[in-house]
Amino acid sequence: MSELSTKPYMLRAIYEWCTDSGFTPYLAVKVDAATTVPMEYVKKGEIVLNISFGATSGLKMDNDAIHFHARFGGVSREIYVPVQNVLAIYANENGQGMAFEVSTTASETPAPVAPEAPLASVPSLASVPTAPAEAPAKDSAPAPDDNNDPPKKGGRPTLTRIK
Repeated sequence: MSELSTKPYMLRAIYEWCTDSGFTPYLAVKVDAATTVPMEYVKKGEIVLNISFGATSGLKMDNDAIHFHARFGGVSREIYVPVQNVLAIYANENGQGMAFEVSTTASETPAPVAPEAPLASVPSLASVPTAPAEAPAKDSAPAPDDNNDPPKKGGRPTLTRIK
């Protein structure tokens, strides 16, 4: 019998903590062919989704995937996110939550895992800073869907991934 990943359980626990504390749970997701999200909102291959009760309809967080309906620009859209593609879950108000490693093989279409293969979905703990990090160096060419606007000062906290 294959070992169950703790990642979906951690996602549900952080979601419950956010809602019990009166915070808005946000989900950072790596977008690939197995993910169903509105592509016009994807930046740098990632999307951040508000998964609060008021922003979603029919939210279901299974061990394999998270799926729900949400409105984007007034239009209801079906959202499907494989658990292996979740980068982080956090409270929008204070940035507290949990970040996860997403391997490059996890961004491809999911395939059955052989019993002798290591689990790619084992979560690792990481700190989520509340202050925005410095902008990355401009050595590489921006992707076509990148927004080159400077980061906004003040306002709502954002999730910053540190590699």
